[in-house]
Amino acid sequence: MGVKLGNSGGRRRRAHGVMAEINVTPFVDVMLVLLVIFMVTAPLLTAGVQIDLPKADAQAIGQQDNAPLEITLDRQGALFVGETKMTVERLTVMLQSIAAETTERRVYIRADQALDYGKVMEVMGLVSRLGFTKIALVTDPTSGKK
Repeated sequence: MGVKLGNSGGRRRRAHGVMAEINVTPFVDVMLVLLVIFMVTAPLLTAGVQIDLPKADAQAIGQQDNAPLEITLDRQGALFVGETKMTVERLTVMLQSIAAETTERRVYIRADQALDYGKVMEVMGLVSRLGFTKIALVTDPTSGKK
């Protein structure tokens, strides 16, 4: 009788144990693709009319209101609500319908710094006459200090 060395019964044992590691390479690939997509689309998501806001060293208004009404006056004095161009008459009708529901809605007025101050005050007076009390003038806080 001879002595057998090695595996008995013809069964082979695996040379390597069970792999218990998670392969994260596909996850990292997907995350990098999503990062690139968001980096490309983020600048395109900025809403509003491009204007040159006046500079000011003021604190930001808290974000208590989820949907403030944003009125913009560009360099030529054209009125916009969001990105929709409006006339003064159409803006008045729209503000009256909003005021019929509530006058507690916050109104942000953005105006180009080259625009005549009187034009800004006309719009601010219109908003105030219709009963809105939470009116704010928007400035550019990033370069207020010189």
